[in-house]
Amino acid sequence: MLARRPLGAISKFHDEMIALRRDLHANPEIGFKETRTSSIVAGALLAVGIEVHRNIGGTGVVGVLRSKRCNSGLSIGLRADMDALPMCEASGLPYASKNVGLMHGCGHDGHTTILLAAAKYLAQTQDFNGQVVFIFQPAEEGLGGAQAMLADGLFERFQCDAVYALHNWPALPAGMVGINPGPMMAAADRFEILVQGKGGHGAHPYQTIDPILVGAHIVTALQSIVSRSLNPHDSAVISVGSLMAGNPNAMSVIPDQARLVGTVRTFRGSVQKMIEERMQVMVQNVASAFGATAELKYQKIYAPTINSPEHAQRVVQVATELVGVQNVVSDLTPSMGSEDFSFMLQQRPGAYFRLGQGGAEQGRLLHNPHYDFNDAVIPLGAAVFVRLVETELPIEPNLND
Repeated sequence: MLARRPLGAISKFHDEMIALRRDLHANPEIGFKETRTSSIVAGALLAVGIEVHRNIGGTGVVGVLRSKRCNSGLSIGLRADMDALPMCEASGLPYASKNVGLMHGCGHDGHTTILLAAAKYLAQTQDFNGQVVFIFQPAEEGLGGAQAMLADGLFERFQCDAVYALHNWPALPAGMVGINPGPMMAAADRFEILVQGKGGHGAHPYQTIDPILVGAHIVTALQSIVSRSLNPHDSAVISVGSLMAGNPNAMSVIPDQARLVGTVRTFRGSVQKMIEERMQVMVQNVASAFGATAELKYQKIYAPTINSPEHAQRVVQVATELVGVQNVVSDLTPSMGSEDFSFMLQQRPGAYFRLGQGGAEQGRLLHNPHYDFNDAVIPLGAAVFVRLVETELPIEPNLND
């Protein structure tokens, strides 16, 4: 079957890609410091004749491949993230991280390798009419790499009529593809609450305004927003991840201040707005009830990752051709995690999909010190990218040939 041709062809250089992926895994680099990684990416693209542009948005790399018959005027962008996480690896693998305190705990080494495999195949076959832009993004892990590339003129300098990205997913068995025609990942907001009370002796709390007590009541009150102010057909999460106050060596001192830090996750702008407004009112009023004051700082960090239904269906189509309808989940449950590919999807239509790799049943989850990318799925991930290009940029019969 012609649609499955990329799978077989990419499998022929699978061992080469595995070696590359494991080298990247052993040499992880944090966001905006991916100098070795970006050099390897640039070298691999140049080796197959792809035009290379470096230092896009910091350490980002963009490869441009124009087909021999390039008269469609269309261009497709394919994106992979390159950065590692600031965490220690405990996998015990022979290719485990050599850089203490850094680890490819999210599989970006695999994503980079998959896109390089797709680039190599497309450069060899050029069975498409148009242009492919290979986007190797730095700093996805909370540092704003996508925004940096966009601010550096990514889509002004490199035409993309649509953009696609993937992420490995341990909760899906290897060989499966999952996608949703709308929301895939949530918006990620950060909040910080500073409670101002009145410190004093722990033996005489009546002489104080205890900010720890106020903070505890705020934590509890915030949980009522989702359960009592949100339509149950919508989804949201409010989590307080840190409550800091006082000194653990001063058991009898009630401090002046308490600081709470947390995150809000939503899919819809109206829900996001409602939660921020309710938090502002609730934080101030709870503090006031205890005679304290409180200030809320609310920061929108990542937008929700929302697929275009048309382009999500294109992923379903090519994935079904490659692995069969039984291995494609077309209504995958959205994740409350976040992803800065969302900013690219705000500027161009496209889709973000999951590549099943298994491992969740053994506890090898994303951001886990025992995590490792499943090399077996490299050809499938690359083949989905390839078929998206070939399907969206088809070569029309030339009547003069």
